[in-house]
Amino acid sequence: MLQLESISLFIGDRVLLDQVSAVINPGDRIGLVGPNGAGKSTLLKIIKREAQPDEGKIHLANERKIGYLPQDGVEPDPFLTVYGEVESAFSDVLDLKMKVDQALLDLERNPVNHLDHAAIVERYGHYQSLLEQSGFYTLRSDIEKVLSGLGFRTKDLERSTTEFSGGWLMRIALAKLLLRKPDVLLLDEPTNHLDIESLQWIESFLKEYEGAIVVVSHDKAFLDSITTRTMALRRGRMYEFSGNYSFYEKKWAEQSELLRRAQENQAQEIKETEKFIERFRYKATKARQVQSRVKALEKIERIEIEDDLPEVNFRFPAPERAGKIVTRLEHVQKLYDEHQVFSDLSVEIERGDKIAVVGPNGAGKSTMIRMVAGVEPLSGGERILGHNVTPSYFAQHQAEELNVSLDILDEMKQAGTNASETTMRSILGCFLFSGDDVYKKIKVLSGGEKSRVALAKMLLKSSNLIILDEPTNHLDMQSKEILQQALIQYEGTLLIVSHDRAFLDPIVNKTLEIQHDSAKFYLGNVTWYLAKKQEESSRQNGRTTSGLTPLGGQSTKNERTPEGSAAKERSSKEQKRAEAERRNELSKRTKPIKQRLQVVEAEIQKLEERKVTLESQMADSSFYENAEQVKTAMTEFEQIRRSLEESYSRWEELSWRLEGIEEQFAKEFGRG
Repeated sequence: MLQLESISLFIGDRVLLDQVSAVINPGDRIGLVGPNGAGKSTLLKIIKREAQPDEGKIHLANERKIGYLPQDGVEPDPFLTVYGEVESAFSDVLDLKMKVDQALLDLERNPVNHLDHAAIVERYGHYQSLLEQSGFYTLRSDIEKVLSGLGFRTKDLERSTTEFSGGWLMRIALAKLLLRKPDVLLLDEPTNHLDIESLQWIESFLKEYEGAIVVVSHDKAFLDSITTRTMALRRGRMYEFSGNYSFYEKKWAEQSELLRRAQENQAQEIKETEKFIERFRYKATKARQVQSRVKALEKIERIEIEDDLPEVNFRFPAPERAGKIVTRLEHVQKLYDEHQVFSDLSVEIERGDKIAVVGPNGAGKSTMIRMVAGVEPLSGGERILGHNVTPSYFAQHQAEELNVSLDILDEMKQAGTNASETTMRSILGCFLFSGDDVYKKIKVLSGGEKSRVALAKMLLKSSNLIILDEPTNHLDMQSKEILQQALIQYEGTLLIVSHDRAFLDPIVNKTLEIQHDSAKFYLGNVTWYLAKKQEESSRQNGRTTSGLTPLGGQSTKNERTPEGSAAKERSSKEQKRAEAERRNELSKRTKPIKQRLQVVEAEIQKLEERKVTLESQMADSSFYENAEQVKTAMTEFEQIRRSLEESYSRWEELSWRLEGIEEQFAKEFGRG
């Protein structure tokens, strides 16, 4: 459907993309990964033809459409409402509706006996048929469904786009893109502006999406959930893996280790060859051998290994001990003009808590943690800070507040601490700014680099209460791992708003759910919280279905009545039907892989049987009397050995994919 042929791009004397080739097939689910600056976003722009390569071509099948969501820079029409902006993506459908309306008007103006009446009827029928096929009559409900899934409330649909922040504008752009259903969907960091609820919704949406998807993301859980292929950009080259991000990580580590060993072996061979040449260079009797080895050395293609990213570990200094109760919000009220966020909110945070704050957009997560941090005034109620507590706060858009005219080191000095330059450089080094990097101007940094500077600046301040609002947005995998390890080891109290489950789960021990004017703690990480919410939802649905909570709120036991027995029987049948549907769905997902596994296993069995036969022949001393027979058998034996290695590798890959699907299925259906 879409082919990338030898795409190359140069930035000065640097090769950003080096002969990149790939094929994107209908229905592909591809994760495009690689370090920051590898060229992932640039490649998406080249595919969308918003950027031109220096070499190579993009081939797209006729009439196939490409949709593209950039990381930022979305500018909706300021004169439109949210609904109107999304609807504007369907200008062709709205034009059809206008043509149908015009044809109806023409029919009213031209009676049956008019000369043009038959032609107008035909025109009306043609446009009406096209309109029905276009999906116009379900357009409003489709738009409302997608906007709701992305966190917009019904009353938001008629608000002007100018009332929304950049993150919400990105959601509007995403809604337009998803509703247009292009054949190839290119998504550049789509999760940066989503919360956990909308992230779960979009994961479900993308799993059912009919077109191909190519997604750039640093959210490991998101990539693992939706992708089945991984394309890795590293040092300009493209490497492909037939699995999700976790599969890629495992295979890349294995391949890197094999390549390292091969490089070591090659280096040893080169060393020995050079030693031979040096030893016998001036000996006439060895001139031919020396010359032969010199030529062989010139022909060797040196194995190059990508430089490992520096192993960086950052550890927070041991914080001063705070009181048992770190902070408390009591009967807090918060209003923005006439909009009330909280009317009576109470939250208590204890020493040593590491809390993930979750909840739907608009519930007030960021507002709540700003009030805890003391940077957001209360409209009522009280914030009580515990004994010896020193909070430190990282805002969601803190990177935007950096002074673009300063270099990184000077920006660090603006933190107002007495930290030495050595300390500043040490912390910057943990966020991958080393050597002369610290003299780079803020204005030339990428979004991810700015976020790292903002985090490093915050960490200059000694604190025993760290409050983070979406700290992983724009961070690459390595930066996230560095921050994650530091927060795991941190001995103080922690409060984090984030949608990144893979980042949060190893860190937090509590999950705080904010739901419009209420707060509820769950004693576990985010994955545990989501599982508990699913259980609660299932129990609630079970009570509703079985009639255990009838109108009026009176508790009854319907199973004692014929109606109750019937309801119980219906519930049992529905459960069995649901389980059957789950089994069928699992079978549908795994059947193609199991069939391929059977083929590979049959190949392995056949090869192993032949290998045993050959080994038995070679164990007989008489076998070596026939030189031609020995040569043929040894050649076949070597071919079988290589074929077995390839088959084992395919078997391992398919088994890994099968296991991944079964694990994902268990998560999706609550291990039911």
